[in-house]
Amino acid sequence: MHIDVIIATTDRAEIVGETVDWLRHQKRLPDRVIIVGAAEADLPTGLSVPFPVVEMIAAKGLCNQRNAGLDFACEKAGAIMFFDDDFFAEETYLANMERLFESDDDLVGVTGVLLADGAQTGAIAAPDARAALLSHQTRETQDDRACTWLYGCNMGFRASACAQLRFDTNLPFYGWQEDVDFSAQLMAKGKLLRSASLTGIHLGTRRGRTSGLRLGYSQVANVLYLQRKGTMRLYQGWRLLLGNLAANIIRSFRPEPEIDRRGRLRGNAIAFLDLLRGRIDPRRIITM
Repeated sequence: MHIDVIIATTDRAEIVGETVDWLRHQKRLPDRVIIVGAAEADLPTGLSVPFPVVEMIAAKGLCNQRNAGLDFACEKAGAIMFFDDDFFAEETYLANMERLFESDDDLVGVTGVLLADGAQTGAIAAPDARAALLSHQTRETQDDRACTWLYGCNMGFRASACAQLRFDTNLPFYGWQEDVDFSAQLMAKGKLLRSASLTGIHLGTRRGRTSGLRLGYSQVANVLYLQRKGTMRLYQGWRLLLGNLAANIIRSFRPEPEIDRRGRLRGNAIAFLDLLRGRIDPRRIITM
């Protein structure tokens, strides 16, 4: 099975270089790594790795960049793996993904169980992540289970199942909840699986992230858009929306380092005003 790894990146050339270099530790090397930046400055320099690397430029935005990678990969790949530009995969990740796809023809998508997620706990330094993975610290022992959502920082697809699918470019910039939307469409093709045999560490690097104002707007607008589209359940969407709103209100009094809670709260408020005016649109963040 030909495996392509696609990594979309913006304004993080150093960390994406470290992420790609880390893939040399895979027991089963990728057949190609496709790096998609929004400008030449986004692409790493000085890479020397034991697998082919393809570098591309696409219109800025996670969905645009991932689509460019998909357009290229689908011509040849049997399986396509999306890693975030700050995701360090455990050494057996690709080998186990290949095994899962080859053992079940109905399986169309997989995601892993993280050892640590800096997006939730605070950014993790790359040296700390490498040390943890090399030391073979305790792995998850839970059973594999069917799922309805693939976590965007590490999600793999059977290429034939997503040949006609693309990420929704109406979700601009960071593409918040694009993984939920894509997963919902992929489920029509077959089974999705969350496997403890696929693991790694998501650094949660803050550099290059969407502004607090834009993210706050997306926390409302993207949810409502996907509910109308039918790829996010009403209960799931409102629980997510209200949970983020509550967190932004409470934590705006004492924000966490490097998280713009007040900006997010302003974005939430603007989105609700747009909702009342009947003009809420995920694409509005382009002009913010």
